[in-house]
Parts: sequence; structure tokens; C-alpha cells
Amino acid sequence: MAACWNHFTKFVTKEGEKRARCNACDVTYTMETTSGSTTNLNNHLKTCLKRPRGNTSNLKQLELAFVNVSQETTDLSTWVFDKDAIRKALVRMIIVDELPFKIVEGEGFKHFLSIACPRFSLPSRWTIRRDCLDLFNSMKSVMKNCFEKDISRVCLTTDTWTSLQRISYMVLTAHWVDDEWRLQKRIINFCPISAHRGESISQAIEKCLRDWGIERVFTITVDNASANSVAIEYLRKKLNHRNASVANGKFIHMRCVAHILNLIVQYGIKDVSVSVDRVRGAVRYIRASPSRLTKFNQRVKEEKIDSKAQLCLDVPTRWNSTYMMLKVAEKYERAFESYVRDDHNFFLDLTAGDGVPTFDDWEIVRRVIKVLEPFYHLTLKVSGSLHVTSHSLFEVLTDVHCLFDGWQNCGDLDIISMTSKMRDKYNKYWGEGNKINMLVYLAVIFDPRCKMSFLDFGVNLLFPNVANDIMKMIDKELHCLFNEYSSNARRIQLFEGRSSSSTSFVV
Repeated sequence: MAACWNHFTKFVTKEGEKRARCNACDVTYTMETTSGSTTNLNNHLKTCLKRPRGNTSNLKQLELAFVNVSQETTDLSTWVFDKDAIRKALVRMIIVDELPFKIVEGEGFKHFLSIACPRFSLPSRWTIRRDCLDLFNSMKSVMKNCFEKDISRVCLTTDTWTSLQRISYMVLTAHWVDDEWRLQKRIINFCPISAHRGESISQAIEKCLRDWGIERVFTITVDNASANSVAIEYLRKKLNHRNASVANGKFIHMRCVAHILNLIVQYGIKDVSVSVDRVRGAVRYIRASPSRLTKFNQRVKEEKIDSKAQLCLDVPTRWNSTYMMLKVAEKYERAFESYVRDDHNFFLDLTAGDGVPTFDDWEIVRRVIKVLEPFYHLTLKVSGSLHVTSHSLFEVLTDVHCLFDGWQNCGDLDIISMTSKMRDKYNKYWGEGNKINMLVYLAVIFDPRCKMSFLDFGVNLLFPNVANDIMKMIDKELHCLFNEYSSNARRIQLFEGRSSSSTSFVV
């Protein structure tokens, strides 16, 4: 007998028709189907609002769950309550999402977990803190073992800055290629330092390298502060004493290309800073309150400006954020002009500062955007941390050189003046080919799309008067680097021949 008959009663109508009545809502269905099927009755049970659901203690699949194995399919698997696994997942969530430890004491989170997993007992924030530190130490131990045994060379990037509380900080990031030829990145130190002096920076880096067991450093990428040059020179000597550097540390000091691009652009837009400041003041005023934003958005609709971009305020020391601010604000030029007529305080506030943006200011802004846009994309190209960028550095040099050549012949005096100053700053850092880190050139040779032919073309483009000398120097350094790695490889092969253990060697 079908299970649905526990919820239906059979009866016969006056006309002699056999029907079934729902015990909960009195709805009736015919029983005289061709196949004798009860599908119509079962379908009703699924939607009947008056039928009591009863308790779920007799369900047989309480611990079955659908698990996604791909976007197209699912897999049915069992689920076992594991408090340790749930606790580890909670710790991971707090770390990955940068949540405070006290989230476990929040009423909303407690209620959510009581519904989602009532059997799990929430630990205190102090316990969660210990769990996070335990996980960090565990992962650090794994990474230290990896640095000491499996990784041949590590490249480092570092930066320093001062917080609003006047505390100096330093961050140190390690980059390397693993055994499966994937680029890896880990922040291995984030710490306060006594001052932005070369001695303080070098000692902090040395202490971190010793703590992580990192011996073999290939390059250290830093900005152009003089303190960094002092720090790199100190570390070069230390690594040379331990025979842990390549080519006696000749290539270890890598200047940050993104930072140099930042200096070039900042130097170029100094002459138009008044126009930029006026636009910045207008954006700051509008963003200062929700009511102003609402009124401004109304002007955008009235002017029929087809853009959904939100006004953004820049960080004056970061030109890429200035570019984004100007790019968005320029689209709303008509809305700003309309707004100044409706809000007298807008006019008074800006007049007390740098002034209200004029027609000439917006024209200058358009020129600035035109100049900054290619630099913005070039900066994105070389500042990526999830893909290799070393082979792109020389290409950036040639691209910037060609941009300057094109702008000098554009006929726009404002752009010519702006880019001439930028070119002066460019020449300060990249004007002499023999002073550029040789790895910038060597990386091009190992790019199968470029090789020696593109390098020769680029060097002749950038340094036509000394191109032959630079190419000879590159060829010499390439052979020296090859010989050093070849010698190291032979020593390792000899060691493997005498030992039962094997050593992994990755260039």
C-alpha cells in the first residue's frame, strides 16, 4: 500500500466515482486514473499547507549532503561532525577575512552558528587567538623547511612607511618559483623599525632572513630612497661572506620600476597642480555629505550624463589614484557646472581654497588624463605580484621612450611642456644604459617572444650612441651568469653521485 494513503481517505461519490480526500484540508482527487498512479496525491502532499509536518527524528539521511564537485555537477556525500575541522575552518575564516577575534562573542554570530551547527561549542576569543598563532607557527615551520631544502633562490621586495601614529613600519615579501614552475609570494615580515635609516632597515631584513632560514637571495627590490642603497650594500656584503649571492651580489639591488614611474609622473604634473587641486576640492566637497551627493546625482540625471562611475578622492602622493579621480570627475564636468549654480556654499567653500574648476581647468585635466593613461596601464603591468614581471621591465622602458617621442611632436604646447619635464626625470634613472641592472636586459633574452633580437633593437632605440658597448656588456654578463650556474650544477651532480640522497636544484 502506498505511503500517501496514510494522509488520504477513500470514498465513493453519489455518482459512483472513486475519490480520495486529504485528511488535512479536505481537497479531493480522483482515484480512477488509467495506470492506478498516486502521483497526483503525492504532489498534493508536498504543497498542502494544512498538513502537519511532524518531527524529523525518523529521517534516515540527516548526515547526507550535496557537495559541489564542479559547476555542472554535484555529488552526494556523507557529512560527519568534526569539531576540530570546524574550529580550524573558523580560524581560517578569521585570518582570511581579517575579522576581529571577538567575532566569536557576537550575539548574531552565536545565533547563526546555533542554527547552522548547534552541536559545535564556540571557543572564546582568547582561545581563537591562540589557535591563530598556532596555525601561523605551523605554517611558518612548513615554509622554513621549504626555504631551507626545496627553494634555490628567493627574490625579496620591501617597503617602509610611517603611520599616523608616527611609527615606522617595514614589510618584507618573498617571491620564488616552485618545483611546478608557479610563481609564489609570501609576506614573511611586517614589523616596526626604529627609523628609516639604512642601518635599521638592513638589520631588520637580516634578522628576518635568519629567522626564516633564507640563505640564497637573488634580488632585493626597493624604492629609490638613499637609506635603501645603504641597506642593500650592507646585505650584499653579508651574503657574499656566506657565498649565498649570485655574481657576488652584482645584481642584487633592483630599483622598483613602479616607484620610478610614480616619480616621473609626479614631476610632470607639478605645473598643472592648481587645476588638479581645484578638481580635487570640488570632489571632496561633494563627497563630504550624503545630501550633497544626492543633489549632485540629480544634476547628473538632469544633464543626461551616461555614467555610473562614483566620484573618488585621491591620495595626492599616489598619482594612479589622482588619475582615477580625474578620469571620473571629467565625465561629470557639466554636473559640476550645474551644481555650482544651485549651491552657493559650494562656490564659497572652493573660493576660500584653490577655487572652482574653470573651463580651462577641465581642458588641462583632459590633457593630464591623456598623458597619465598609458602610465597607469604600464604601472599595472609591472606591479603585478601573481605573475612574472622581470621580462616586462625593458619593454616598459622602450614604451615610455616612444611615448615621449610621440608627445614631443603632438603640437600641443601644454602636453609638450609636461612631458619634457617627465623625460628629464626618466633620463635621471634610465638615461644611461650601463647603470641599469643587467637583469633587466637578461630577462628579455629568456623571453621566447623577444630573445636577443628584440633586445638589440631596444638597446639601439634607447641608447643609439653606445648600443654596441652595452650589447657587449650584456653578452659578457650572460656568459658569466651561465658559467656560474653551470659550475654550481656540476658540483651538485658530483655531490649526488657520492651520496644516496638527492638534491633539488632549480635555477
